[in-house]
Amino acid sequence: MSDLADRLTELEIKLGFAEDLIDSLNKTVFRQQEQIDLLQRQLTELHRRMREAEPDEARDPGEEVPPHY
Repeated sequence: MSDLADRLTELEIKLGFAEDLIDSLNKTVFRQQEQIDLLQRQLTELHRRMREAEPDEARDPGEEVPPHY
């Protein structure tokens, strides 16, 4: 009977560690998702700003003066 109790105790200890690990991983995934959401919002904002900054007329790159002139 002692062997069975030892095995049960060992399983309970392993379960406790597994629960702690799962909790830690869940927190990590949550933080990463928050970062992804923030980066997506920033990328959307940058894309919007770029579209607003683009001129409406098409330019010919051959007509532009190079920066060293």
